[in-house]
Amino acid sequence: MEIIRKKHSAKFKADVALEALKGDKTINEIGANFKVHQDQLSQWKKRPLEGIPGVFGSKQGQEGPSEILYPG
Repeated sequence: MEIIRKKHSAKFKADVALEALKGDKTINEIGANFKVHQDQLSQWKKRPLEGIPGVFGSKQGQEGPSEILYPG
């Protein structure tokens, strides 16, 4: 028997992960609502948390305040 894996879009994963990060519902409740296994949901929840330091540590693409407020 062949196992068919579901492929979820990045937006779907982000929506589910954000719902989990809010903490309003349990992982089991969210998993049941979105029809996602709790283990998968836990993995998706960890990914944004692991990437947060990179958001604040990167200097690429950032402009100084004077360049934003007073375009030349």
